[in-house]
Amino acid sequence: MTDQLDGIFSRSFGQGPRQVLAVHCSLAHSGAWRGLAEVMAEDITLTAFDMLSHGRSPDWDGQGNYQLLNAEAGLALLTEPVDLVGHSFGATVALRMAMARPHLVRSLTLIEPVLFAVARADAPDVLAAVEADSRPIDAAWEAGDLELTTRLFNRLWGPGEPKWPDLPQQLRDAMMRAMPVIPSSYGTLYLDENATLAPGALDPVTMPALLVTGSDSPPVMAEIARGLTRRLSDARAVSVPGAGHMLPVTHPKETADLLRGFWQPA
Repeated sequence: MTDQLDGIFSRSFGQGPRQVLAVHCSLAHSGAWRGLAEVMAEDITLTAFDMLSHGRSPDWDGQGNYQLLNAEAGLALLTEPVDLVGHSFGATVALRMAMARPHLVRSLTLIEPVLFAVARADAPDVLAAVEADSRPIDAAWEAGDLELTTRLFNRLWGPGEPKWPDLPQQLRDAMMRAMPVIPSSYGTLYLDENATLAPGALDPVTMPALLVTGSDSPPVMAEIARGLTRRLSDARAVSVPGAGHMLPVTHPKETADLLRGFWQPA
């Protein structure tokens, strides 16, 4: 393990018999899974870690590939077969983990995976719409305004409430701390520089997979879910009515119901 990954923070929730490993979204931390874990406390023991530059984990030093470094951090916790769950950027990390250690992943749940390269290949017109929505974020970043960049990003991808001015300063600071990893991951997410979609790369991912999106999320997310479903050997896609991009946080009961139904045959 690289020195960069020393001090990665992880925690566990619940005391149920089913072992779950979860990877949070950008600008959040492992505690984002608390609501879901509480709903499923009798069913699962959920372990989650803070990605680099998030929560109690160290800052990313800008060296190496951010997605792959976090996958490496997650793999260090993958010591027995688990149900692997990831949200947003964390879902792309979970996918890389499943590619690397398929024998230790009993099932794979990808919630709103932001692997935009799928849409670039399958539905470029739909991707163009979200790229247009992102231009104010890009402009704020290029202007060096970190707070405005984070505020606009949160407006596009966050839960909607509370609004930025109403968030505690500590939370705003934590989100701004993590924000630089997002523009740095453009090549990974949009251009597939890690070759996740290369011919044969997803062949190891043979475990049952569930792709979950929110009906109110940007349409590109449904396109990504459909595209990944076609590329994986045992996958299906579902949508949560009335939910947006932050559905594991805003709709923990609905997410729990989907997971129980997905895992039931196992």
